[in-house]
Amino acid sequence: MTQPALITAEQTNVFPRELDRGYPLIVKAQGVRLWDSGGNEYLDAISGGAMVTNIGHGVEEIIEVAGEQAREVSYLYSQQFTSPAQERLATALVELAGPSFSRVHFVAGGAEANETALRLARSYHVERGETDRWRVISPAQAYHGPTVATLALTGRPNLQRPYDRYSAQHLHIPPSTWRFDPSGEAALAALDEVLEQAGPETISAFFCEPVSAAALPGYSPPDAFWRGLDERRREHGFLVCLDEVVTGLGRTGTWFAAYQLPIEPDIIATAKGLGAGFVPIGAMLCTEEVYDAVAAGSRAFELGHTWGGAPVQCAVGAAVIDYLRRHELVERVAERGPRLREELSQALDDCEMVREVRGRGFLLGIDFVDPRDGESFLPVELGVARRIDMEALDRGLLVYSTQPTPDGYTGDQTLMAPAFTSTEAELAEMVERIADVVRTVERQVKEQIAARAATA
Repeated sequence: MTQPALITAEQTNVFPRELDRGYPLIVKAQGVRLWDSGGNEYLDAISGGAMVTNIGHGVEEIIEVAGEQAREVSYLYSQQFTSPAQERLATALVELAGPSFSRVHFVAGGAEANETALRLARSYHVERGETDRWRVISPAQAYHGPTVATLALTGRPNLQRPYDRYSAQHLHIPPSTWRFDPSGEAALAALDEVLEQAGPETISAFFCEPVSAAALPGYSPPDAFWRGLDERRREHGFLVCLDEVVTGLGRTGTWFAAYQLPIEPDIIATAKGLGAGFVPIGAMLCTEEVYDAVAAGSRAFELGHTWGGAPVQCAVGAAVIDYLRRHELVERVAERGPRLREELSQALDDCEMVREVRGRGFLLGIDFVDPRDGESFLPVELGVARRIDMEALDRGLLVYSTQPTPDGYTGDQTLMAPAFTSTEAELAEMVERIADVVRTVERQVKEQIAARAATA
């Protein structure tokens, strides 16, 4: 690659995430390839950077659907109107979610979908006369969005600061990872303790991802935890809300990752892949039982979002589902995903810094450890996650890595989430490049560790 065409904070009116970082100026994208203004090509192994472009960039038939809908009617406020596009998409999503699900509420993205799920869970209990139920339990190592309400769902103080004064004080339990709780029993014990301390009559919902993305790439609790959660839900009366913002619409090899769990949720939030990067759209789905609580009570669910259910967004969402069905892409992810994980694992097998390759479908995580013992977290000051991303970018590869967290639940990790349309050659190239990146960074890390030891 030539030197990337980087735009700094001083060269743009945009307020970027990191002021001290230069951002590539991307001017074109097609399939799983992006090009910057300097002509450099990037292989997109993370679906647009945020696990969104599930069917790749530049799909003409989806673009045409958006244009056709805009010519008919581009915008309506869903608090006052519905449209054929909204009804089509709602019907399609309810059918995909399963027989217990009966209603959909549209929003403009994942954080809005999760926040709407929180509001519906609260409304469900209030409509039934259980007004004390407001608290939410969620895994500590989690991420559900950047709004004040969704930030409160994570147990990561470094993410919440300095906004924690605005946040509700929700409750958290540790994740069931290989390091702390591979059986899931410790998490269930922690759940019991939280329920007892808070009082089960105050708990509105348990909120989590079926398969984690950015916070704990590719991780899912063991089945024993899900079964135990289901038992406690039935005993104590709280709801189970699944954040399928990433996993919905086929990312893990089924239309919803909930299909793969020994528990049926009460509420599902989804987004990202629903618009596939062509429009901002999200949705919250609920079971008939949850809907009936509102229908038999106030018969109102207030507070809509401006772009929720807008015709263009809904037309594109329906077209994306049609595209996934017609090309059997969810089935392809189910068939190809396990082999992709194995190929990635084999490619990294000689890397002492890699402890685990995990995940489902096209949502894969690489868990890094200190190469000296193959178990401890890497020293934070080495900045391994960021180095992985920057080294990958230099090699024309887009991945997403997560930094260690001071709570001690996780260290450096990297996420891969390619488009479902990635060819065999493209998948092989992604695996080869990330393996080269990891080996390069591991070599640098070992040299730094050795140099420190020599001067100690």
